[in-house]
Amino acid sequence: MGCLSGAPVFAADQPIEDGSKIMITSPKDGDKVSDSFELKYELVKGSQAAHVHVYLDNQYQKGFPGSFKGLSKGKHQVTVTGATKDHALVSATQAITVEVQ
Repeated sequence: MGCLSGAPVFAADQPIEDGSKIMITSPKDGDKVSDSFELKYELVKGSQAAHVHVYLDNQYQKGFPGSFKGLSKGKHQVTVTGATKDHALVSATQAITVEVQ
């Protein structure tokens, strides 16, 4: 089983190494944020990445609209992971922790 900065990885779903890179540009790791905030990231697509999957506290945010709204106070982990057109995860991932005030 793999461990990628807190990204959800399952034994049967080993990520694909395709040269992709993900960088969360806003907010930064450790930032204090309001209960609603926009997530900004950059995906450098490798040979297979087509889009990203966003997770909040290890829960997939299907159809993520680009912003989180109404989060509870406290620390939350946000993870962005690259995915193929068939939704298989690639190894490109980044996780940050934010604190909702």
